[in-house]
Amino acid sequence: MRSTGSAVPDCAPSAERLPTVNLTAPSKEAAMPSDAEFAALTEPFRPELLAHCYRILGSIHDAEDLVQETYLRAWRAFGRFEGRSSLRRWLYKIATMACLTALETRSRRPLPSGLGAPEEDHRVAVAAREPSVAWLQPAPDALLGAADPAAVVAGRAGVRLAFIAALQVLSARQRAVLTLRDVLAFRTAEVAEMLDTTSAAVDSALRRARTRLAEAGPAWDELAEPDEEARRTLLDGYVDAFTRADPDAMVKLLRADVELEMPPIPTWFTGRRAVVGFLAGRVLRHPDQWRMVPTGANGQPAAVVYHRAGDGRYEAHGVQVLTLIGDRVARITAFNDPSLVPAFGLAPALTA
Repeated sequence: MRSTGSAVPDCAPSAERLPTVNLTAPSKEAAMPSDAEFAALTEPFRPELLAHCYRILGSIHDAEDLVQETYLRAWRAFGRFEGRSSLRRWLYKIATMACLTALETRSRRPLPSGLGAPEEDHRVAVAAREPSVAWLQPAPDALLGAADPAAVVAGRAGVRLAFIAALQVLSARQRAVLTLRDVLAFRTAEVAEMLDTTSAAVDSALRRARTRLAEAGPAWDELAEPDEEARRTLLDGYVDAFTRADPDAMVKLLRADVELEMPPIPTWFTGRRAVVGFLAGRVLRHPDQWRMVPTGANGQPAAVVYHRAGDGRYEAHGVQVLTLIGDRVARITAFNDPSLVPAFGLAPALTA
């Protein structure tokens, strides 16, 4: 199921075990809230809850499902909410516990760079697609919205692909503790209440999570990004070079140590020579073979990609997210998954 943005979810509850919420027993006078009342109070939190679930799950599709589940459970329990906790914290508790329950039966979502070493020769045989792996997914900036507290607390770093990928090495509970404490800046006692545990346990999990994250690298909060105008100029130049199938123009945009990964293909490349060689020989063969729609994902410049079909139309191919350092592209993450395109609000096909 997918979130429709409606105030009251119209979906049936998941068959998974869902978290309980510490509420007092309902009084005889307790009643379900009206749609308008519930929406007015809770809808402002939807974008930030989506960002929170995405950080923990690594999938925008799964995050939408869990936020929908959160709103369903909150609506049902709203008549018993006494206000002893803030509404925002109460919603985060429901969402976090729902995510932890979901992760009991799901594996971590890696990128190819998290599974094996890179290739430095573009002539190597590329491994077959690996559909059995649940890959990390990008998150559209438009869905997360400016209301995400991480935009204030941690800037774009809170949703950067490098950070989300690094979170995948942590246990589910460590992900929850680290995002609640370090990204969203909840107090230790508040996190302990959300997770039904002790402050000591939260502090211990946070120490282990920080240590593990530092070992996993990279320094996701220290990358030197260009300003907004430079970001847009660089993205426009990349889109132009890609759609014109111009490897020479591409060379000028990439760092010498640029990396390219393409889930669900496990093979990935490092170094400008290997990356440009691969693109020139296997991807950018003809001008107008590709169409790109500039967008934003994970607080980074991105483009929705369409591939020319036999009838002259352009069919959805996936989403590319660019990691920038200075005035060059440091990493191209090409998510070759057409099912991601609707999340960016775009059609599955474009006319020529």
